[in-house]
Amino acid sequence: MFERFTRGARSTVKGAVAQAERAGAGSVTEEHLLLALLEQEGGRAAFAVTALGLHDRRASLDAAFAEARRRGGLTRADTDALAGIGIDLGAIVSRVEGAHGEGALDADRRSRRWWSGHRPFTPGAKTVLENALRVALGRGDRFIGEEHLLLALTAKPGVVADVLAEHGATYTAVQRALYGPEAGRGGAGQGHAQAG
Repeated sequence: MFERFTRGARSTVKGAVAQAERAGAGSVTEEHLLLALLEQEGGRAAFAVTALGLHDRRASLDAAFAEARRRGGLTRADTDALAGIGIDLGAIVSRVEGAHGEGALDADRRSRRWWSGHRPFTPGAKTVLENALRVALGRGDRFIGEEHLLLALTAKPGVVADVLAEHGATYTAVQRALYGPEAGRGGAGQGHAQAG
């Protein structure tokens, strides 16, 4: 599949590996893919990221990801669902951190190893790459570009899609930033259904 990636998409994937290395993470996650996309210059995805104001809110994105890691990778929807059945995740996190130290539920922190070998992609990151192909095919594109990666990140349920949505970058908003105001109406929204 990697042979179908454009130069920009390949650069994004390599950038995600570099993000994981800088963070000391044992594997490459969806968050690393997004952070690598935010560093790309030129191309449709960079234009969409700028148009949606994500560059200007990088600190807010980083804080939202840090908070999600602190919650053990649970989304806000997960947290709200637990609250709905009487489970206060904030209290649980506080107790765990009180016993084991700040950030004890951070999966990246737990899996950090001091090595510089091959970093595998998490199942979630692999799904994003596969969904990028589906998005590209759904749009009739022969190659997978960084814009398809960005759309796939918004379509895969989880922390990255939630954080992006909180910052105004839903699948529909990204699609419109990439392809114009008519995107997402009628048949143009088919990539979303196939990406999920």
